[in-house]
Amino acid sequence: MATKMTHATSLQKGNYVILEGAACRVVDVEISRPGKHGHAKARVSAIGLVDEKKRIVVMPGHDNVEVPIIEKKTAQVLSVQDDTATVMDSITYETFDMKIPDEFKGQVVEGSSVLYWTILEDKVIKQVKSE
Repeated sequence: MATKMTHATSLQKGNYVILEGAACRVVDVEISRPGKHGHAKARVSAIGLVDEKKRIVVMPGHDNVEVPIIEKKTAQVLSVQDDTATVMDSITYETFDMKIPDEFKGQVVEGSSVLYWTILEDKVIKQVKSE
């Protein structure tokens, strides 16, 4: 699980962040001004990269948040069965099973190459490469 730390106020739209234990993409950040005795607050809205669930969190602006380090790799499809593909990494030659997302159901076939992301402990197909 590769992560790094950053301040909540330094988050921007399009950044990645870990909220409620899930890796998410930030869709909106609102930062309130500090009051007379208070601190600035950050309201972060994000959508999960794996589960597509919307999460909204309000936290002090000086708090540190975890940011996932996403590895983008290519793999070759060895076999397809129902909605699961057995793939082999192009660099390490490691083989593993991955769930095929709905938008790539007809495109993932034996012998094709896919771009996948390693997000925390999950591996997700993000693109089918045409050759």
